[in-house]
Amino acid sequence: MEILDGKKLSEQIKEEIKQAVSLRKENGLKTPHLAAVLVGNDGASLTYVGSKVKSCERVGFKSTLIRLEDSISEEALLSKIKELNQDDTLDGYIVQLPLPKHINEEKILLAVDPKKDVDGFHPANFGRMALEMESFIPATPFGIMEMLKRYDLDISGKHCVVIGRSHIVGRPISILMSQKGQPGNATVTLAHSRTKNLAALTQKADIIVSALGVPDFLKADMVKQGVIVIDVGITRVSDENHPRGYVIKGDVDFKAVAKKSSYITPVPGGVGPMTIAMLLQNTLLSCERSDG
Repeated sequence: MEILDGKKLSEQIKEEIKQAVSLRKENGLKTPHLAAVLVGNDGASLTYVGSKVKSCERVGFKSTLIRLEDSISEEALLSKIKELNQDDTLDGYIVQLPLPKHINEEKILLAVDPKKDVDGFHPANFGRMALEMESFIPATPFGIMEMLKRYDLDISGKHCVVIGRSHIVGRPISILMSQKGQPGNATVTLAHSRTKNLAALTQKADIIVSALGVPDFLKADMVKQGVIVIDVGITRVSDENHPRGYVIKGDVDFKAVAKKSSYITPVPGGVGPMTIAMLLQNTLLSCERSDG
C-alpha cells in the first residue's frame, strides 16, 4: 500500500508555479492576480479562503479578498460580479460556496466570465472540458487527475466507480477519467444515491473515487484487494477529545480500507491540498492566456 501524498505533491506544484511567476516578473510580464469573494462568516469558508490567500502569497501571486455581509442582496452581488468581470487587473476569481439561502447560486455562477472562472464551474468551461477543448477544469477533479499522472498510475482499461454525481467533483471526474490520454481511458461507472447494491459495483472496481461527504462510508468489505482509492470526502465530525472539538473525516474507513489498497489518499492531506494547487495552476493559465 502506498499513500498518495497530496500535501507533498501540492508543495511541489506550488514550487513550480512560484518559479514560473518569478520568470514572468523577470521578463516584465504580468503577475497573476486571484480574487476571492466571501459572503458572510461561515467558519469552514473562512478557513478555505484563508488557505487560498496564503497559497497566493507563497507562489508570488497578487491576491484580493472581497468580504461581503451575508445580508447582501442578490442584485448587489451580481453587480459586484459584473465589476470583477470588467477588472483587467484580475486573471481569475472565485465565489466561495455555499452562499446565503436567499441568493441563487446558479445565477451567480452563470454571471462569472468564463475566462476568469478559475474554479471551472461555468457551463461554458464544463462543456468545453467534456468536449476535450481548452478550458478551466474544476480544481478538485484537476487535482485528482494530476495526482494520478504524477504517481504514474495507469488507469487505461481499468474499471473506475465514482460515488457521487455533483457538478463540482463526481460528474467531471467521471468524464475526465474516461477521456483519451494519460491518465485516462478508464471504463467509468457513476454511482449515486439511487444506485442499487452499490457494494456489488465497488467490490469489482479497480479504482474508487468517493465524493459523497458521508464519513467512513466506504468499508473494507466493499473493496477488492489492490484497489486504488481516491477519497474526496471532507467532513467535520464532533470529537470532545480533540483540542479543536472536531476531527476531519473522509468518506473512506481509512485504516481498514488501506490494508486492501495498492494506493490510497489520506484525509486530510490527500485531495484537499491538490485542489488549492490546481486553483493556482488555473489562475496562472488564465494569466498566460491573456499575454497575447
